[in-house]
Amino acid sequence: MIDGTGREYRPETEITTDTFYTDYSGALMNSRRIILLAHGSSDKRWCDTFEALAEPTLTAVSNSRIAYMELAEPSLDAVVHEGVAAGTREFTIVPLFLAAGRHLRKDVPAMIEALEQSTGASIQLCPPIGENPLLGQAIKDVVALQLGQNTGQLGIQS
Repeated sequence: MIDGTGREYRPETEITTDTFYTDYSGALMNSRRIILLAHGSSDKRWCDTFEALAEPTLTAVSNSRIAYMELAEPSLDAVVHEGVAAGTREFTIVPLFLAAGRHLRKDVPAMIEALEQSTGASIQLCPPIGENPLLGQAIKDVVALQLGQNTGQLGIQS
């Protein structure tokens, strides 16, 4: 896949037919649980924003959930334990973070290690979505839309 800068983007997690299959409704079915991990906040409005962003993925990819690292529910711990109780043994965490800071370099890997030891599950941590060049393109599109609404003209080059 080529991003907006002409660079080829290769996702770390390759989606294959072994990972996903399509049910009769056309939804992507998944044998592993996909966890969209957000930081979390005690402010429900903050969580509502992330849940709205996650909704298209949660609708399109079966066995996907949103979880929060801290300060909100459901926690990463709860979502993994729920999956294990339902028979899921493989998990992929997609961090809804713009960059990998302390949380993604230390805190989340420590949480994953503890969960793997306590549940026997296999948990893969993907890079944060902010490292995907497609997000940069999406930001450009949103800025162009905002400029177009505010000024009546775009003024942004493709």
